Amino acid sequence: MRETRFVKLSAFVAIADCGSFTKASAQLGITTGSLSHTMRELEESLGVRLLNRTTRSVAPTEAGQRLLTRLRPLFDGVDRSRPCVA
Repeated sequence: MRETRFVKLSAFVAIADCGSFTKASAQLGITTGSLSHTMRELEESLGVRLLNRTTRSVAPTEAGQRLLTRLRPLFDGVDRSRPCVA
């Protein structure tokens, strides 16, 4: 269960960073449809919309921005602790 939440939260961070479902899905190595489904599940489980979606862009809502503020330091720490692969 925790791994699932981590995957959903990391997908949210990737979308926010990329500003696009297409770019984030390429970065994560999953389909855009799968990523969209993951975000829908996360938003439903939290009971709040995290992203404003238009045909041209994606941007965090106010609630999404607050969540990003809390997640970024955590994900930065995870990235630093991950061993390099040669």
